[in-house]
Amino acid sequence: MNKEYKILDNGFLKLIDFMGDDKRIVKAARISYREESVKRKDEELIDYLIRNGHTSPLEQVVFTFHVKAPIFVARQWMRHRTARINEVSGCYSLAREEFYVPLEEDLKCQTSSNSSEKEFKSLEKLSDKIKQHQKHSYELYQDMINSNIPKELSRIVLPLSLYTEWYWQIDLNNLFHFIKLRLALDSPKEIKENSPKEMCEYAKALISIVREIVPIAFNSFENHFLRGKRFSREEIIAIINALDLNKLSMDAEKLDLLKDKLGID
Repeated sequence: MNKEYKILDNGFLKLIDFMGDDKRIVKAARISYREESVKRKDEELIDYLIRNGHTSPLEQVVFTFHVKAPIFVARQWMRHRTARINEVSGCYSLAREEFYVPLEEDLKCQTSSNSSEKEFKSLEKLSDKIKQHQKHSYELYQDMINSNIPKELSRIVLPLSLYTEWYWQIDLNNLFHFIKLRLALDSPKEIKENSPKEMCEYAKALISIVREIVPIAFNSFENHFLRGKRFSREEIIAIINALDLNKLSMDAEKLDLLKDKLGID
């Protein structure tokens, strides 16, 4: 709670509040059966829910985060319309002179690994130009404010690299979906869905927080979705034809589940 995860140059992520944990998921799932017993243990039940897409019990766990990120990250972030958001208003408050400046290593990500000294100096100049542009934009913004131009109009000269802040409340099921779309654990810095790579750093911080509060649920989510793979019908048929599934090193129960999933006897 309230631990600040420093992200990028001026950003952060903090957990402000949360409701529920692994036990809440289990209780929410078991109430479906009232007084009738469920044979599965708590860990097995959570794994069953996540693996089979029974998401309602996961929605009983809710998190509220305080996020600070560049506007271009925020706008991608808010495309996830399954959360409740309250953002700093540029109509009611003055913008702060806080801008995101990419590292030089990120600016040269599209160049070859054998970049020359000339290319390196060019990147340094580009970085300086970004900072000068940000400074000039903020000076123009201040001039407009000092000329009694309304804040909601003055802000139009500020670039997307300006930092903004918001409160973000989301349930566990939709948080897992957010992490799945925004973070590819088996990739380098790139992110799926064409989202900015900067969001990857925020997704990593979210994982650090979530795995502390719902470790059982997170382990299952990581196993089946972050590091697991889904196959098309054609791919499944090809796998069945190529393998003798009876030779797989799995216990009998898991092997039966796999065969059932693949639709074979």
